[in-house]
Amino acid sequence: MEHSTSNIGKHNNVPNIAIGGRNEQKSIKQNNLNGRVNFNPKGVRYSREDELNNNSQNDKSEILIGELNKMSTINNVGIKKTEFKLGLTSEELSKRTHKDYLTTKKMLGVDAPEYLALSDGDKEALKHLTRAAARLDKVEMVIDDHNNLAFKEYLEKEIAKGNDDAKLTKILFDAQKGIFALDRDSNMIKLASGLEPKKGIGVYPEDLTKEEFHSILIKMMKEGKIDEVAKILNQRSVVERDGDELKAIDYVDYFKDDFEYMASELEKAAETSTNDDFNEYLKLQAKALRIADPMLDGYADKKWATLQDTPLEFTITRENYSDEMTESVVENIELKKLLDENGIIPISKDCLGGRVGIVNKQGTDAILNVKKYLPLMAQNMPLNDRYIQNISADKESKQTMVDVDLVGVYGDVGEYRAGITLAENLPNDDKLSVRELGGGRRNVYHRQIRLITSDDAREKMQKRLDAMLNPELHKYYNDEADHWFTVGHENGHSLGPKSGTEGLGKYKSIIEENKADMVSLAMLDVLTEAGMYTPEQRKQIIITYAADNMMMAKPTLSQAHRVRSVMQNYFFIKEGAITISKDGILDVNMDKMVPTAQKMLKEIIEVQLSGDFSRGEKYVNDYFIWTDEMDTMAKNIKKVSKTLNGKVEYPLADKLLNES
Repeated sequence: MEHSTSNIGKHNNVPNIAIGGRNEQKSIKQNNLNGRVNFNPKGVRYSREDELNNNSQNDKSEILIGELNKMSTINNVGIKKTEFKLGLTSEELSKRTHKDYLTTKKMLGVDAPEYLALSDGDKEALKHLTRAAARLDKVEMVIDDHNNLAFKEYLEKEIAKGNDDAKLTKILFDAQKGIFALDRDSNMIKLASGLEPKKGIGVYPEDLTKEEFHSILIKMMKEGKIDEVAKILNQRSVVERDGDELKAIDYVDYFKDDFEYMASELEKAAETSTNDDFNEYLKLQAKALRIADPMLDGYADKKWATLQDTPLEFTITRENYSDEMTESVVENIELKKLLDENGIIPISKDCLGGRVGIVNKQGTDAILNVKKYLPLMAQNMPLNDRYIQNISADKESKQTMVDVDLVGVYGDVGEYRAGITLAENLPNDDKLSVRELGGGRRNVYHRQIRLITSDDAREKMQKRLDAMLNPELHKYYNDEADHWFTVGHENGHSLGPKSGTEGLGKYKSIIEENKADMVSLAMLDVLTEAGMYTPEQRKQIIITYAADNMMMAKPTLSQAHRVRSVMQNYFFIKEGAITISKDGILDVNMDKMVPTAQKMLKEIIEVQLSGDFSRGEKYVNDYFIWTDEMDTMAKNIKKVSKTLNGKVEYPLADKLLNES
């Protein structure tokens, strides 16, 4: 559930991940309902630092490149022989790698006070944790696309020959961690010519069509191969052809060498880390990386979700917004009936990411203040007598929360594709720790992603506000209000129906992300009355949300975090809560914002409770409308913001990866 991404904290992409699973008979619940907030191309809120802070260097650290090069020789999984041609012209490459268009997020530096304050044991542990997480760059590239590793090798060979265009392409490839990525204008960047992204990303046969996929599954089920179909449709398997059928290989078996390396590094970290609870989690996670048993991930997830007072942070994130093949099965009436009859719940494939950091005590204490209000929020959810939710109105909330100074983000968490992960709420509902073990959830917030640290960035933010927001409302725009809206969004993933939404198929993530936003906004009056916010803070959150929800371009339906923003804007315009002038200037009716959010939230819950694909499709199509006024505002924003994509720099992580 990141998961917010720096999109708005909603990428398309929410932590964490470990590997959730299902029992041998049934596939577990949905996989990517609860999401993360990603930095959105919509603007300041999720990607304000992305759009605004454009003064970083363009060269990727040679240390990290060297580390990834070594990885590709250790395990050949996913590497294929292909002839490649560069997909972007020299002019386009020069533009997209210029600091005005490629923004930079910088993780902790070598001399960061947070690192220097650690004990020697935790410093040593951090080195091994970083090595474990960094290996996920390679693993996720395999999951993401069949051609990623081979294209990476091609670029390295071309660079060695002196190909300047290959060097610039490699900068973008390292930033987005793959061949394909949508930019802030919702244009698909294709770094290799002649290739197209696949619905089944890298986890299904490259030539498998949706129609053939459905036909094969129907045939297999009619022949009684129920268990194999269940394995194919779970979230932790790579699917390959097996004659005229398909077979599934568990991630643990498919990535055996990589996972073994990671497990070994986690065990080394547990030998020197100073926190016993954290060490117990590391050992459980190491075991889960070695044995293909979903329940082992369940035990690791359950322990991870209890971690509150630890010096260090390490997460293997597992969630997905990219696999369109698995979720397509609910669209086939015959196949859906067979799946229902056999108790198989299809779950999109997990993408894997890694996060390493140092827990910030002051930031964590501030975030933890919201925990006492979670039962009140649960009590005020619409239609709460019709479903079970993860937060109980009358019990202690099983939810931990930490604010983290980041050392490194890898794999799915570190993919900078229009946005990057701002915060995550994990494990998701499909994971065994939640589904069968009664475990809780953990929210992790990314300080280096959200913080605005330069005067230049603040100046650019002000220019953006000047271009799109009524000047009388500028006084209410507040960076901290954006953070608190994100806190509400992440906790919103723990509220509402915790199961039964799998039937919404490709629309479930859009609807879930929409729900999380509306929870954050709809609860403002309740939380203000309870004393969590002052009346002034309430206004700041409303205006900051409204301003940050405006986008630079109409998104595609594959961008769950951005689609929901368009839906919200259209709904709020229809209800008279916001208006956009013919000149593209936003105005907000403060009194109508919360009631409108409450109305939209109730509609969302009703759709989720229905679990009906056609109803979910109609709901999204009814509100996913890009108006002329939105387009005018988008043009205003683009006049003052050139950023198209971003990259991440890891000074401390690079040093740790290079140490003996």
